[in-house]
Amino acid sequence: MVFDTRSYQHVPVVTITNYGFIIDNRKCIGCHACTVACKAEHDDPIGVNKTWVKQIEKGEFPNTNRNFSVMRCNHCDDSPCTDVCPVTALWEREDGIVDFDPDRCIGCVACMQGCPYDALYIDPETSTAAKCNYCSHRVDAGREPACVTVCPEDAIISGDMEDNDTEITATMSRQEVQARKPEKGTEPKLFYVDGDEGSTTPGTSGREDHYMWSDAPHNTEVEGGEREDFDLQRAAESLAESDIRFSGDEDEARAAVESAARSDGGCACGGNCGCQSERDSQVASDGGVPSSSTANGTRTTEGPEKSRTERAYELIHEEVTRVYDIGENHYKSWGWEVYSYTWTKSISAGVFMIPALLMIAGFIDPNATLVGVSAVMSTVFLGLTGVLLILDLEQPKRFHWVLLRPNWTSWLVKGAYIITAFGGYLALVLLGWFLGLESLVTNPAILAVGAVLAASTAIYTAFLFSQSKGRDLWQSPAMPLHMFTQAIIAGSATTAMLGIAGYDGLVDPSRLLLGAGLILHLALVTSEIFTPHQTEDAEEAAARITRGEFARAFWIGGMAVGIAAPLVILAASGSVAAIVSAGLLALAGLFAFEYCWITAPQTISLA
Repeated sequence: MVFDTRSYQHVPVVTITNYGFIIDNRKCIGCHACTVACKAEHDDPIGVNKTWVKQIEKGEFPNTNRNFSVMRCNHCDDSPCTDVCPVTALWEREDGIVDFDPDRCIGCVACMQGCPYDALYIDPETSTAAKCNYCSHRVDAGREPACVTVCPEDAIISGDMEDNDTEITATMSRQEVQARKPEKGTEPKLFYVDGDEGSTTPGTSGREDHYMWSDAPHNTEVEGGEREDFDLQRAAESLAESDIRFSGDEDEARAAVESAARSDGGCACGGNCGCQSERDSQVASDGGVPSSSTANGTRTTEGPEKSRTERAYELIHEEVTRVYDIGENHYKSWGWEVYSYTWTKSISAGVFMIPALLMIAGFIDPNATLVGVSAVMSTVFLGLTGVLLILDLEQPKRFHWVLLRPNWTSWLVKGAYIITAFGGYLALVLLGWFLGLESLVTNPAILAVGAVLAASTAIYTAFLFSQSKGRDLWQSPAMPLHMFTQAIIAGSATTAMLGIAGYDGLVDPSRLLLGAGLILHLALVTSEIFTPHQTEDAEEAAARITRGEFARAFWIGGMAVGIAAPLVILAASGSVAAIVSAGLLALAGLFAFEYCWITAPQTISLA
């Protein structure tokens, strides 16, 4: 078969551009010129940085080493910040740059929760999010980013990773490079040559004592104090299980080589190279102290031989110290408004869903007044949910942009439309109740629609949390079921109170549902908190809930008050007063659990 090439001569050639960064740590001298140039280029206010240089020290005097790591946005190919942003203030350009438009931002902070690298922050002057945008205005004019231009050692390399003629592709082909948290699946495009584990993995250098900028205003993470919840032993065990080579491993390898040395004390290569004396004087690159040699060339170590875990413990504890960094931008960026809104949302969804489902299933007789009262209570708590959502925004006047400028990949947008639909449904139910349309209000099909909307209102936040890839503990596949269970608990606790108002038919079903919900809640808490986790960050967040900063709120509030006491009361008595008391305790415990679950993962260092 012969092809006519003339038919292809007008087909345009599509070129792909994909910008990225390489930081060559062999060249970086920690001069901070990139930080200064970035702030000057973007006129950033004092106290925030789009790019910064993290410094750690390893070893003990005089055998010490300081390592520098330039931190910034990774411009991920699969960027979670753009997925979760509800108003498309963040987007991926065709050339691979993740850009940002502050004029669209509503300050919901969802992008900061989604980013695993702590690359975003809230600008104190504009109250909108900000981050490195690869100096896109300079790139569009054919220039390099400001940090690249100013670096005196050419340690920052930028360019098109799809072009084989660029320096960045040449460097990647010649050198082994490392990326931060590739296991997140974000496909980051910020790479390090000779990247140091102590810098790129936040947990290996705990925020201990004071370091430069640790006491800066607004940096509430450490407040100049030691982080008490850093589990050093678990971090050491995890590091020991990795494939990282320690100084002790090098000693063992050398010993194996020297075991083949000549009997006259010469080295294995013949005794004329002088490598024996060179090895004796060499200090390990990671700050380790070389072991001594005897006259016959046999190496000795001081003290008994240490296990790999012990060496990892010493590596983390003694050799990695954070001496210069910026404050955590993400620390507790979702505060009381968020765990309060998840609580009120559960009440709003449950207080309508439970009577509706009981009527549909035939456990209680259709009652238009009960439907109307439930709708009123649901509307009140849904309104509180909306108020809390707006209060949590840095730009509350722009809240309506979530509906008018939606990014449909974000569960903030989907949730906003679900809440709006549920609110509209409740308004129609209340209108029908006021107009006396009892048969319409209690129609099983109408109630089923309301139950579905209520359930959707309860569980959509689970999918929003799953988009927050910076919070490993929130990546639980059981979260939708857990959110639904919390709505059952909150709804049955609230509807039990209607028994006091004369709706006797709700008392026994509320008792049964409350007890079943609490048991399921306990099982889900056990699976999410106490079972082994896939990542160190999730394990650390769970540890802080059970035995760290949040232990008292969790054990006393979430477990004792919220689960154990209500179950005991429900088992002991079936009176209305007992069920209402159990319901009130369950609601208090649910609030305590929400506080722990939402706040604890936000205290894990991301950078």
